[in-house]
Amino acid sequence: MSHSTAEILCSRFLIRAKFGQKTAIAGGMALILVASASIAQARSAPDSFADLVDNVSPAVVNIATISERGSGASPGGGERGESPNFRSPFPEGHPFNDFFDRFLEPRQFGDRPGQPQRPRQRVSGAGSGFIIDAEGYVVTNSHVVDEANSIKITLRDGRNYDAELIGQDPKTDLALLKIDADNPLPFVEFGNSDETRVGDWVLTVGNPFSLGGSVTAGIISARGRDLPGGTLIDFMQIDAPINPGNSGGPAFNSESEVIGVNTAIFSPNGGNVGIGFAIPSNLAAAVIEDLRDDGQVDRSWLGVRIQGVTDDIARGFGLEKPTGALVAAVENGSPAAAAGLKQGDVILAWGDTVIESVNDLPRAVAFTPVGTTLELEVWRAKEAETLRVTTAAQPSEESLASSPNPAAGSSERAFDETGITLSNLTPDLRDRFSVADTLNGVLVIDVEPGSEAEKKGLLPGDVILSVGLDPVSSAEELAGEIDQLREEKVTVVTLGLQRADRESFVALRLDNA
Repeated sequence: MSHSTAEILCSRFLIRAKFGQKTAIAGGMALILVASASIAQARSAPDSFADLVDNVSPAVVNIATISERGSGASPGGGERGESPNFRSPFPEGHPFNDFFDRFLEPRQFGDRPGQPQRPRQRVSGAGSGFIIDAEGYVVTNSHVVDEANSIKITLRDGRNYDAELIGQDPKTDLALLKIDADNPLPFVEFGNSDETRVGDWVLTVGNPFSLGGSVTAGIISARGRDLPGGTLIDFMQIDAPINPGNSGGPAFNSESEVIGVNTAIFSPNGGNVGIGFAIPSNLAAAVIEDLRDDGQVDRSWLGVRIQGVTDDIARGFGLEKPTGALVAAVENGSPAAAAGLKQGDVILAWGDTVIESVNDLPRAVAFTPVGTTLELEVWRAKEAETLRVTTAAQPSEESLASSPNPAAGSSERAFDETGITLSNLTPDLRDRFSVADTLNGVLVIDVEPGSEAEKKGLLPGDVILSVGLDPVSSAEELAGEIDQLREEKVTVVTLGLQRADRESFVALRLDNA
């Protein structure tokens, strides 16, 4: 399945069903539950959670998997410490990586932490999940069951069942399983995560360290958390203690409703430090309903590469504040291209949804059914425009078209105030910096240490495609554009860049303007 962070389709209605989830054995992620529906007035702490536990625990299950792996290979062929579907998205040295390294990889029978890795054939995994209806549908995390050859589910009363994988969605780390029982099974229902508030009580039930049914309580610590690699998910943060083995388990509100699915913890040492993250139930319910329908999630596709709008980019584009999603590239043949979207447009609204930050756009598209026609508000050439776009289904493969590139003569120019030295693209320079023959622009051949350009992340080998949205094909043309901006007393210049196969924008200050 694709691991790209593209847009995802989510229904606008709330599903009140029961789906179970599970966690990777070596721990990986935790299960989270979000607090109760919105309340007009504050509630006092409950005297006991015992009644709530009695209500929900029968529907929470333990999940065990067996996978056949190649010698020394981790699931999905990834490196040690990586999940095939929800692998560590954090930069080197980030505290989250310790969690992924310690607990996200299943172990071979007999392995122990700290022992040298041995070639292994059979890998066991363990996690949590919850039943969402009497027929035996179970929700868990995708990373818990990925590539499993055998999935077994154990209920609180000790009954064991073989489970069938109905479908999984790596982009939201959700999976749907099915077990067959002679009698109707206990189940729990999804609640409305949009009605939860910071400070609401949450109760989590799961399978920490494979110990079996364990219960913890806490509160919702924050809403709307963005995690690297989780573009489509508006995570809830909770402080209820969660540990390896809780992945895929439910987080409950005081009404015994599932309001979150635990997926990750923040941990500098591999254990619980009181910071966990859950997939909100409204998102989970929509994805699970789609999986239940045909085993896969149908997503709308816009066909753009986007980036955030910084303060400097906002000033360079004439925006009052940094808002919206900046279009870095438009794919040929995409709905965006058909709608007339252009590189350098800033998408401010998707239908009735205001796009405040870059992650708002893919989430807005995620809640739009395939084939929907709606209006886009964009910021173009320092003015607002309205376009109409019709979404399409996500294609199996996405390709970016290259523009023809006229030949460029040899030239070199330094811009002292920004710290970059530029040159026209020659055959020798194309070969030296691995620049495609079809790419047209101006090559960055040097970046001064400590300069404005270095601070903004420019590197030798970057190709400048445009200045202030105007295409440039030579160093002389680029210099003329900057001279014109100086005459207009502009203090920030916006450059369109290409690095390898990725396009983006960067804003540089012209301190001498």
